[in-house]
Amino acid sequence: MNLLHPLRLAALLPAIASLALAAAPARKPNIIFILGDDVGIGDIGCTGSDRFKTPQIDALARGGTVFSHAYAEPLCGPSRATILTGRYVYRTGATNQDATGRFKPTDETMTPAVLKQAGYVTSSIGKWGQLPLGPTDFGFDDYLKFQGSGAYWKSQGRKGESFEVNGRRVTVGEKEYIPDLMHAHLVDFITRHRDRPFYVYYSLSHIHSEILPTPDSASDSKDLYADNIAYMDKLVGKLVAELERQRLREHTLLIYFGDNGTSNGHIEQATVRGRRLLGAKGDLLEGGCRVPLVVNWPGVTPAGRVSRDLIDSSDFFPTFAALAGAPLPAGKVIDGRNFLSQIRGEVGTPREWVFLQLARRWFVADQKWKLNEAGQLFDLSDAPWAEKPVAADTTDAAALAARRKLQAALAQLNPAGGFLDDGDGTGRHANREENRAKRKKK
Repeated sequence: MNLLHPLRLAALLPAIASLALAAAPARKPNIIFILGDDVGIGDIGCTGSDRFKTPQIDALARGGTVFSHAYAEPLCGPSRATILTGRYVYRTGATNQDATGRFKPTDETMTPAVLKQAGYVTSSIGKWGQLPLGPTDFGFDDYLKFQGSGAYWKSQGRKGESFEVNGRRVTVGEKEYIPDLMHAHLVDFITRHRDRPFYVYYSLSHIHSEILPTPDSASDSKDLYADNIAYMDKLVGKLVAELERQRLREHTLLIYFGDNGTSNGHIEQATVRGRRLLGAKGDLLEGGCRVPLVVNWPGVTPAGRVSRDLIDSSDFFPTFAALAGAPLPAGKVIDGRNFLSQIRGEVGTPREWVFLQLARRWFVADQKWKLNEAGQLFDLSDAPWAEKPVAADTTDAAALAARRKLQAALAQLNPAGGFLDDGDGTGRHANREENRAKRKKK
């Protein structure tokens, strides 16, 4: 018999183990997508805020990449529908805050359903808001969701009294802070699934109104808005610390993104380089659509890099699918552009333009020019503070070339040929003014 001597076998074991590890497929990375609510570039330090301090998000930026030209639809419902489906709103019908609740899983595929094909376990934590049905209907394995937007304390009434966890209604205690409860659920999910790849859609309460004291606010605080930004940043830091504690940090792609720009009530505070941004939440202008995007994956994403590549809210869907090695849905136009190469610091194939729509208005833009649904061309050389109208009879060669390029993009997309918005044209809830009137009478 030709048997190895036990001593010789013991000596060979490390080599055998090394060969087995080399042959084993690399673990797929975890993906945590952090979505700030009503967070514009003027609210985050690393994207230019003059006033607000966000040391934890800034640390992610120093260790990763900031995309300076990232765009989202200027209201949360259409923005979130685009993020989760990778499809523009004229294709899904999510053109306004009410219409986002109408499409069905038989019509649209969301990110978790795609990633599950590649072995991912998935969770939606936080705001589900204007999106239809519930997270599990669209493929999430786990969820925590609250009513409406900006849920913080029980004292807020219906939106703060309880939340739902996997079909179970949970009552909020008098001293419990909903963002902390969301973080606890996130930690529990990570802990339970740390041995397999996971995807988390982490949709924060902050910094949507109403702006209330945080657990860290001083009793005499004069700036609750800054307090809320600071607490949001603190939660990001706690997440990073938890990933490090569980030795998952190097296996996790972290993305921080804003769902739309800063709200009108705070845009005056959210200056960049001493200047107010043009527009705010609800406007198809720079202040309503340009949002923070920070990407961090240790050992993969270049540290301290700022990219001017164009990104819009449809791009996360195909990027996460590519990262997971999952197939995209068959028979559906996916508008998003996979930017995994740029996440890795490679050149890739950057977008030539982004497209944004709200209700019956839309535009297509590159870093220098913007063309809207009315055929108006704008010079973006002073963006995000100004958009300069270009005369229709201009003879400027650069402007004429830009118009041809952007008009060709709009002709290719043909948004007028998709779902037509049936709202009042603002993109907001049909009963918004009625609800405001009711609150004033109280």
